[in-house]
Amino acid sequence: MSYEERLQHVSVLGAAGKMGSGILLLTAVEMADISLRPENKGKPFVLNAIDVSDEALMGVMKYLKAQVLKMAEKKVVGLRKVYASRADLIDNDEIIDQYIFDVLSLVRPSTRIEAAYDSHMVFEAIKEDPALKSAIFSKISANNPHQPWFFTNTSSIPISKLDKDAGLGGRIIGFHFYNPPAVQKLVEIIKAEHTLPEVEAFAQQYAKNLRKVVVPSHDKAGFIGNGHFMRDILHATGEVDKFSKDFTFVEAVYALNKISQDYLVRPMGIFQLIDYVGVDVCSFIMSVMNPYLPGEDLHSPLLDRLLALGIKGGQFSDGSQKDGILKYEKGRPVAIFDPEMKAYVAISECQVKVDAKLGAMPVPPAWKTVVGSKSKDDMLHSYFGQLKSASGLGAELTKTYANRSCAIGLQLVNSGVAFNENDVNTVLLTGFFHAYGPINDYLG
Repeated sequence: MSYEERLQHVSVLGAAGKMGSGILLLTAVEMADISLRPENKGKPFVLNAIDVSDEALMGVMKYLKAQVLKMAEKKVVGLRKVYASRADLIDNDEIIDQYIFDVLSLVRPSTRIEAAYDSHMVFEAIKEDPALKSAIFSKISANNPHQPWFFTNTSSIPISKLDKDAGLGGRIIGFHFYNPPAVQKLVEIIKAEHTLPEVEAFAQQYAKNLRKVVVPSHDKAGFIGNGHFMRDILHATGEVDKFSKDFTFVEAVYALNKISQDYLVRPMGIFQLIDYVGVDVCSFIMSVMNPYLPGEDLHSPLLDRLLALGIKGGQFSDGSQKDGILKYEKGRPVAIFDPEMKAYVAISECQVKVDAKLGAMPVPPAWKTVVGSKSKDDMLHSYFGQLKSASGLGAELTKTYANRSCAIGLQLVNSGVAFNENDVNTVLLTGFFHAYGPINDYLG
């Protein structure tokens, strides 16, 4: 079966979710572009959008229409060539409307898993639960005569476990999009022990067609992205616990968030990033990874404590940030949750005091300035060179954090998760939008 034939009948599981909706969008556009080629005229293309809620599926259809409109407006010149034989399509608005219709006409919303029984391939973006994923894969495989391929968006579960538990015989691969899939350039591709060569070849072609940056990972729990991120979280939460005698909880969280954002030149602080992903999601990912990491305790009592108090973070359906460890106004952190008071404390109440405790620091370059600069490497060498000789609490915490991040990166290579150091750096640069990779020589 060719690449195009494989994409004639596809299902997306979890299609109305944060990740699934993006995967649905990208796949719908890829399928539509293929279906509009002259040689494919008259051939049926079907994309099942499967989720548990009719209401959520109505929402994702509105999302698709809005996003396809934006895409069509950007490529209207190319679409004129696609619809060149259509004498009835004259102005740009008519062409754009037709393209939206052609993309959306492929999509079949459904709350029934049976819709996937005729698909040649299945994209999966449901809850990060090994037993649930395996059970659904097994059910589809047993009832689908086409021996479908499964592309799982898991960010933590070993693919070989899913393959074995679902009895797929290698018809599965890890295809880990980063959030949001329509914007993020990075994809981690993870082969299981028995992944069929033709499945991997298709995955590479699909990623290429979507213009994604592909980083391979060995089939180890958490892969590269969460392998670094979860351990990064544990470092930050451990530092908060360590400084509980000298700082209040709110002060310690403010200090570590500031260090991980401003002083490490990252797009957001570690606690803001936890909120973005979801406190509950981060905790659950650790619990999924932990059984596969003997000798490590990938678990955060601090996250447990916050979850017990109802602090979850995450995002609303429109993409705006929910309050979590931090409270937000117009997307910016303005307060920090105090577990003792069970209330948010304004950052302004502790900012001056904590900044004074952190002490004098070399002025870090702004993240936005660094990522857009051709002299980025010189800027970072200069800043970290000054930091290396600086003293004071803030400087020491920053150096410790940077060195720990580097050690995590090297651990991923040495333990056989990443193929090489460059892959680790690419994941953090591309998937997390860091200004630099964790494995570097900036601190010497």
